[in-house]
Amino acid sequence: MTRNVFAILIFGVLVLHGCIGDDIIEDRVDPVVRVSNAIDTLKNGTSYQFEATFFDQVGMEVMIDLSWSSSDENIISVSETGLANALQIGNALITVDGLAPSGEQVSAELLVAVGEETIGSISERTGTLQTTSSYELKGDFILKEEGGVLKLSFANNYQASTALPGLYIYLTNNPSTSSGAFEIGAVTEFEGAHSYDLPSSIDLMDYEYVLYFCKPFNAKVGDGQFN
Repeated sequence: MTRNVFAILIFGVLVLHGCIGDDIIEDRVDPVVRVSNAIDTLKNGTSYQFEATFFDQVGMEVMIDLSWSSSDENIISVSETGLANALQIGNALITVDGLAPSGEQVSAELLVAVGEETIGSISERTGTLQTTSSYELKGDFILKEEGGVLKLSFANNYQASTALPGLYIYLTNNPSTSSGAFEIGAVTEFEGAHSYDLPSSIDLMDYEYVLYFCKPFNAKVGDGQFN
């Protein structure tokens, strides 16, 4: 083995150890059903089609049968497929539930008022990066639509290490792995404010985490959960 090859191997081992740090990797996450178009208020006398998505124990979207219900059908009636009708002023708890393939019952609830106009509940999502390795990673981020384009933007306090041989950024529902995640691309900005335009196929509520991985070694560097 030549001296150069040996040096490269040693460098790779050191980088891999630094990427992993002391974390114990757990690939499993809790199965969850998530309402993708939640609202706070539904205009009296109008209808609204709720939508929800189920994510399994590894954070992957899976089709399961979901059913919807209302705590007060006199205020908001809702069909089993999620079509809601606002009948009179008041509040009702809307529930969606289903049975996961693993046998677990999953559900989500949202309190919806009937009022004078329909008002969405979430227009943006924020979070803060944290390193899970020996490499620097920090900064605040926000996910919101600007000019018809969904953008992931990082604040001025963002900093990431330049020492990694292939740092990539992802959106995911499972912060332990890049498998099944949406790959935004290689990190080219390591300090300060910047943003990424996301494709129209991604919605505001599709993912729960921003994830940083050193791709050559398939090792996690850090993450940040959306609030």
